Amino acid sequence: MSRPVRLAVNGATGRMGQALLGLLRDDARFELVAGITAADAPLLGSPIYPGTDGLRFTHDWPAANSLDVVIDFSGPAGLGEALDYCESQSVALVTGTTGLDKAMQDRLADASQRIALLRAANFSLGVAVLKRLLREASAALPDWDLDIIEAHHSRKVDAPSGTALALGEAAAAARGTTLAEAAVYAREGLTGPRPFGTIGFATVRGGDIVGEHEALLMGQGERIELNHRATDRSIFARGAIEAAHWLAGRAAGAYDLDAMLTERVAR
Repeated sequence: MSRPVRLAVNGATGRMGQALLGLLRDDARFELVAGITAADAPLLGSPIYPGTDGLRFTHDWPAANSLDVVIDFSGPAGLGEALDYCESQSVALVTGTTGLDKAMQDRLADASQRIALLRAANFSLGVAVLKRLLREASAALPDWDLDIIEAHHSRKVDAPSGTALALGEAAAAARGTTLAEAAVYAREGLTGPRPFGTIGFATVRGGDIVGEHEALLMGQGERIELNHRATDRSIFARGAIEAAHWLAGRAAGAYDLDAMLTERVAR
């Protein structure tokens, strides 16, 4: 687009929403039209950028023809509202909202037939590249052992991380299997020889680690180590912004970060 991309952030008062707004303030590629938040949000009605008389946090969606794309980091209910708006106004949607039930996942799949929609559980562009590299390595070396090690802060409540599982799924698909068939989540005691074709997972929790993922492909006499370490949570907001800029104006369909990277490589 020759003009700035007109954008709204849904879930604007949340941690990711605040990170997005901070980055968008000085990004000339975008025109921020609205910061959408829940009807009971403490900051509702307050200026988005303190000390200015411009936009304020709102629960009201913009009028028709106001937006090119919405970035959503809200929750299942907030995502539903964003989806209603985007479908009614033919607006592209980038969402990183997780914890969705099957009904919402089916609804997103159906909506992608009418609007451009990009979903990701992790918007780090580095992780997206790591996933591509692991998929290629797993396909090229199908008989090598593979373990995925992930580390996060001590407050994280799930294990393995969603990103680790996504890496495992990509590797398993590249080898013509599924993670349900290949995954080994725990090793303890007399485990015996490693079964062929398994994908092992190991988890570390401690301190304030933002996120680290390592894939070890191990052959006879050699191994490949693929690593990604996040040191700043803003990488997830940066990735979502890049995705929104790329998605705006595209035809209806289900997109992901890999599609964006593929286009970049093709150039």
